[in-house]
Amino acid sequence: MPVAPARADRPFRGIALILASTVFLGTSDVTSKYLSATLPSIEIAWIRFLVFAVVMVPAMVPGSPLFALHTSRLGLQAMRGAALLGSSLLFISGLRFLPIAEASATSFVSPLFVTALSIFFLRESVGLRRWAATAVGLIGVLIILRPGSGAFNPAAAFPLVSAFCWAMTLIMTRMLSGRERVITTMTYSAISGFLILSALVPSVWVTPTWHDILFGILIGVTSTAGQWIVVLAFRYANASVLAPFSYTQLLWVSSLGFIVFSEVPDVWTVTGAAFVVASGLYTAHRERVRRSQLLAIAAEPSPNA
Repeated sequence: MPVAPARADRPFRGIALILASTVFLGTSDVTSKYLSATLPSIEIAWIRFLVFAVVMVPAMVPGSPLFALHTSRLGLQAMRGAALLGSSLLFISGLRFLPIAEASATSFVSPLFVTALSIFFLRESVGLRRWAATAVGLIGVLIILRPGSGAFNPAAAFPLVSAFCWAMTLIMTRMLSGRERVITTMTYSAISGFLILSALVPSVWVTPTWHDILFGILIGVTSTAGQWIVVLAFRYANASVLAPFSYTQLLWVSSLGFIVFSEVPDVWTVTGAAFVVASGLYTAHRERVRRSQLLAIAAEPSPNA
């Protein structure tokens, strides 16, 4: 069985990869919103994962130099694929009803979910400061959504649950990173998502036009490229280093949202997004501090040496 390349400490390469991924993922999100006017969310996601699966076909063929179905963590790979599908499908569903900047800002609470989930899945300890940062992020979400007011849109639940699914995807990516090859992780994500959606899409099928198909292919190509780059980035840097730079995706989607849909984020969305981003940045900072402390402890000579 091919061995996954060992993780390398090259933070600048990881940062560059994350910045590149936001361009692809932002383009995919904006195109998904555009296509949601004519196709059901499940069908858009199905086209996306169909393209994803087609791209990964060489990795599914036995005897191919790229064959990548050998894995010692089949269950974890399948669960990651299902979580990625859930994140994609729920976010696309939210785009049908929400401005793209609002949906994107809400979905960026995923680092807060990662903080909580890391306790259970990665056995990490979370201190008071990180919990305080999480609380600030939640306040930001409340500012964006304004529950109880006339401006509240129940569809905001879609990007929130999407963020939880994405957090689960990131947690499982960290569990697989350095143990499984990138191409193996991507292949199983494609297979899982495509099989699940193929069972669902007949119930909502709308015959797409060639225009719809072309935009669907664009979604599949850009999202696949973005996801691949994210997985690669985790090989070169920790999540705490990469998280701050992922927020540049908000700039991309806001700019494209204005150009394509003439959407201008309101003051509530901008203010809430500032809270969410500040929370994520501080969480990343505390993660770097914690990692530095652990490395310092590990480097201390034993008193019995």
